[in-house]
Amino acid sequence: MIMIRSIIRPDKADNVLADLMEAGFPAVTKISVVGRGKQRGIKIGEITYDEIPKEILMTVVPDSDKDFVIKTVIKAARTGDKGTHGDGKIFVSPVEEMYTISTGIKEPASEEPEETNP
Repeated sequence: MIMIRSIIRPDKADNVLADLMEAGFPAVTKISVVGRGKQRGIKIGEITYDEIPKEILMTVVPDSDKDFVIKTVIKAARTGDKGTHGDGKIFVSPVEEMYTISTGIKEPASEEPEETNP
């Protein structure tokens, strides 16, 4: 399994969530954050905003769906046809294990689900 974390513009979050839902990936965690990257904040008049609002969308998908989900996020989160600075970043990392809290089921990335005793 793969964890995909996308840091995107807040005004693009609904587009990304809708496209992921339509593509069959409804399980997404959304977190509102502030930060900056190469964009280095913005200046409006005499005021400089060093930290810019962003959304982090996190989802876990099978390895085989990784490229499709990344392409879906890029398409929905990009500004215009070519994109622009501040559109965001996508981080991909392996998931070693998952646990469903309500059932205590351990779901390792490469094995069949098994029940654990909490």
